[in-house]
Amino acid sequence: MKFYQYILIAITVFGIQSCVKDPLEEITKGGWNHERTVINLMFENQVGKAIIENTDATTGVITLAINVSVIPDLTNVKLTQLEISYQAKSTLAIGQTMNFQNDTKSGIISITSATGQKRDYTIHVTEFNETILGVWDIKALTVFGGTGPEYGGGGVLQLSDKPVCWSTIYSPATECDNILTFTLDSISDAGNTYGKVMNNSGVDGKYADFIFKGDNPENLGKTVDVTKFYRQIPKGLGHWMRDYAKGTVAFTDSIGKITTGTLINAGTEDLGNSLKMTVTDNAFAFVLSGTDDWTNIYKDYDKFVKKPRKYWISVKKH
Repeated sequence: MKFYQYILIAITVFGIQSCVKDPLEEITKGGWNHERTVINLMFENQVGKAIIENTDATTGVITLAINVSVIPDLTNVKLTQLEISYQAKSTLAIGQTMNFQNDTKSGIISITSATGQKRDYTIHVTEFNETILGVWDIKALTVFGGTGPEYGGGGVLQLSDKPVCWSTIYSPATECDNILTFTLDSISDAGNTYGKVMNNSGVDGKYADFIFKGDNPENLGKTVDVTKFYRQIPKGLGHWMRDYAKGTVAFTDSIGKITTGTLINAGTEDLGNSLKMTVTDNAFAFVLSGTDDWTNIYKDYDKFVKKPRKYWISVKKH
């Protein structure tokens, strides 16, 4: 009797289970999913992130830049990253290539949803040239410094304007015949360009030592090493990286010290309190973090040593 009861219970349980619907079935089969979007993509030697726009239900536009300094031939540009909607399929896979060597420098990538709906993206490629590459002459070293500019304590000075404050042999003026040569190594996965920079000492064969020898009211007769402020581009061989998302250029010297600035174009910057900085060609600009010294306001010591605020290495490209 018990045997038949067990059989009946088993049949009942099986029947109940066969009637219960899998709650994940609809999700796993994708019958609900109409999504067909490119979330992110990157091609070999792409600079920065792609701009992705969904124009309507069936079309979209992707705009990106390829560094033609590294890859002048746009006939076979490899896709290195691709992120699309869940369960969607793409006509182009990672590792495959597209041909952008045409009149419009464009191509098509199609994304199909789990339900079979399709969106065609037109990819427009612009040619990017890394402007930092090449040979630059250093023309001037300029600092904006001083405690209390609103009280007349600020000033914009070329370091060479005050020769009495520096070494007669290794003064900042010795930097003004230096030659910077930038070469490209590659582009990072994040789309940042990077390479090597050679800071050649020029005809005089000298680099500035950035030892302040002017009046030192805090330690009479003592010199002050202000290399941390003014040696922003390494002597000899260094490395550079340009972050286009942040708009910065970072320099790394032989012992791993990193300094970060920006490459700016010709123009005049208003610094407030009737102070300004005019860049004739280009300049590498660096924000400095000095310390207010109200006791020595108006002195060269305050501007160069205690409260330097911003520093420009003016350059001109060959």
